[in-house]
Amino acid sequence: MKKFTYTEKKDTRSGFGAGMTELGRKNPNVVVLCADLVGSLKIDTFIKENPERFIQCGIAEANMIGIAAGLTIAGHIPYATTFANFGSSRVYDQIRQSVAYSNKNVKIAVSHAGLTLGEDGATHQVLEDIGMMKMLPGMTVINPCDYNQTKAATEAIADYEGPVYLRFGRPVVPVFTDADQKFEIGKAWMVSEGTDVSIIATGHLVWEAIQGAEKLEEEGIIAEVINIHTIKPLDEAAILKSVAKTRCVVSAEEHNRIGGLGDSIAQLLIRNDLVPQEYVAVDDSFGESGKPDELMKKYGLDAESIIKAAKKVIRRKQ
Repeated sequence: MKKFTYTEKKDTRSGFGAGMTELGRKNPNVVVLCADLVGSLKIDTFIKENPERFIQCGIAEANMIGIAAGLTIAGHIPYATTFANFGSSRVYDQIRQSVAYSNKNVKIAVSHAGLTLGEDGATHQVLEDIGMMKMLPGMTVINPCDYNQTKAATEAIADYEGPVYLRFGRPVVPVFTDADQKFEIGKAWMVSEGTDVSIIATGHLVWEAIQGAEKLEEEGIIAEVINIHTIKPLDEAAILKSVAKTRCVVSAEEHNRIGGLGDSIAQLLIRNDLVPQEYVAVDDSFGESGKPDELMKKYGLDAESIIKAAKKVIRRKQ
């Protein structure tokens, strides 16, 4: 498989901050709202350069969503920012009624998603948000894998008309995608082609999938790795093309096993090409406080878990 290396690690939320800085300089319609988490969302530079286009909503996330929806009527492109837990489950009614139902051009940009929030524990580690958001008609759901891809996604969604849920994280992770990449909403990225198993990953699990595939290759198993950065709309053609070749799938995500990327893939396979599938995801539980790397290992969201799942699904295929 293609070998991937990296020279630095950065948090994906900083990629969001860098993207917002660029948008602030080139798109005068972009407005940022925040629920008292400016430092955590890395939007300091945007605010410094565009103070008139920033609204501090305080710890009032539902109000923030309502304000964002209203701003779209005047032609603004609002980015409503907070932690993933507070920007999904805490304000789901407001998102459903004020944004999704009326198809408002609001970008809900949320950090600290998944287990890798770490020490703040289960009350902050949202593992259900992808499922909640993808069920809303018309909502686009994006979960990029590293700093560069998050920056590119942040800029790309400004040109997209309609509601978007953009999810990213707190921990530093390898930066392995191109700095000058073109981000295409709804278009999967073929990371590495293979013949024995399709490993379809999103977010922080893409790097783990790459690491797992490299180890599998040492054992003679050639895995195809696909990065699904856009969970909705799903690149169905890319997935079906891959499984037509490999005849088995491993889905990998930092999310609950129920309702996430894996379930979207399973629904696609049931309708079109029923092949064996294994999930690498949190097994229907809440998280807990701990160091991000330790939590990923304990809950089976690492390269070793992907390797085990790949071997299991290959046995099922045979």
